[in-house]
Amino acid sequence: MKKILTTCIAICLTWTVNAQFNPQKEIDYCATQALKTINALPADGQGNNIPRSIEKDKTAWRLVDYKDWCSGFWSGALWYLYEGTKNPLFKEQAERFDKQLKPLSQEKAYDHDLGFQIFCSYGNGYRLTANSTYKKVILATADTLATLYNPKVGTILSWPREVKKFGAHNTIIDNMINLELLFWAAKNGENKKLYKIAEQHALTTMKNHFRDDYTSYHVVLYDSLTGKKIKGMTHQGYADHTMWARGQSWAIYGFTMCYQFTKNPQFLDFAQKVTDVYLKNLPDNTLIPYWDFNTPEIPNTTRDASAAAVTASALFDLANFVKSPQKKALYLAKAKKMVESLSSAEYQSRKVNNAFLLHSTGNRPINGEVDASIIYGDYYYIEALLKYKKLLKHQ
Repeated sequence: MKKILTTCIAICLTWTVNAQFNPQKEIDYCATQALKTINALPADGQGNNIPRSIEKDKTAWRLVDYKDWCSGFWSGALWYLYEGTKNPLFKEQAERFDKQLKPLSQEKAYDHDLGFQIFCSYGNGYRLTANSTYKKVILATADTLATLYNPKVGTILSWPREVKKFGAHNTIIDNMINLELLFWAAKNGENKKLYKIAEQHALTTMKNHFRDDYTSYHVVLYDSLTGKKIKGMTHQGYADHTMWARGQSWAIYGFTMCYQFTKNPQFLDFAQKVTDVYLKNLPDNTLIPYWDFNTPEIPNTTRDASAAAVTASALFDLANFVKSPQKKALYLAKAKKMVESLSSAEYQSRKVNNAFLLHSTGNRPINGEVDASIIYGDYYYIEALLKYKKLLKHQ
């Protein structure tokens, strides 16, 4: 009996050591969830039929139309699923929802989130199909986004409809992600001015948007006539002085992406600085942050799985860019652990609802999408899974 027990322990230990996380299994899980969502959505293809979030203890998606800032993440996730599974149904569905977003390339800029809306959707579609129609939409949308740039300030205006409320030119850290649309369009189109706009926005943000410890403000207000910084503040974090988790993740992703396009060493150095303070202050070995790193409610408050997904995806890229072998190993280890934590029973939605993930926090100060499933969390999770899969393939 003792011999049998010893053998069983040895087998179990061997299995634990040899067991390897399988990103394809989790991609297939996401595909199953997405198919359930597809079957539950309205079939007409118009109006409010784009998934945005599922509130805690509910099962139905909150649906939005093409103007919502989250409108591009659903079709973007579908494109990633097509890439990860080769199932043509996901391509068909992505194209169906992309059609609804096309007016964003033809209308005046309602918001700064055109990169989220169009590059996550049409950008992935063009990358996977080389459809020239997709390219035209992307380039036209980049020109529209550029109309929000204020050369006196050196940044793109966020929330144009909120100018009267703030009484100044406002820029939020989220806007760093929208620069990818501009960088790509400058590289692939005729309007080369877009590169300078994106680069200057990043440089101005790097100068004004961060505290001495490299934690980010959510919002910075500028005098629209002189370009002078007025103040840094929050909108979705706990307080003006605290590190809002998703805001810091946007900074990590944004400056990593800026380095990818520009190869400017300033951006690579800064990406590491904003990453290191985030990693240093993570609460435990799950690597899933609370919604704000400094809220006094910790530990009796919600996490933000979406911030972990954004950060994990960025870290796979940042690890490829850094020169230090130690930093490369650190960033890859953290990225893997974040994805593995998100893939656990605690964070995957599974039978709870049709989303990929649970426990994201949208705008806690106004009790909006708290401890919910949110589409951008799902989008960056599937993106990170594909990067993890690619990494294992090349090892």
